[in-house]
Amino acid sequence: MAVPAEDFAAVGEAAREVIREAKATGVYVFGGGINEDVAPLMVASDGTVTTETYPQTKEFDGGFCILQLPSRAAAILWAAKIAKACRCSQELREFGYDAES
Repeated sequence: MAVPAEDFAAVGEAAREVIREAKATGVYVFGGGINEDVAPLMVASDGTVTTETYPQTKEFDGGFCILQLPSRAAAILWAAKIAKACRCSQELREFGYDAES
């Protein structure tokens, strides 16, 4: 995300507007930003804790948004709305359903 400092307020408002729309249409589940002031930890299966992260996420910034949508096509449309508001590309992922969760 390469947005000039003077545009941050407008980007933030545009992003919040998309979230308000998602809430109003009933597709919003959860979202939030990543607190970059707190370093990530890696917790191993034996409980060992190290101050590191997966190599592919070292440059991760921003946040995430969980929407419940009827189709992949709908998810792409919402991702496009978020990308436009945030002025940066969005990674789209799908949760796998688990009947026990």
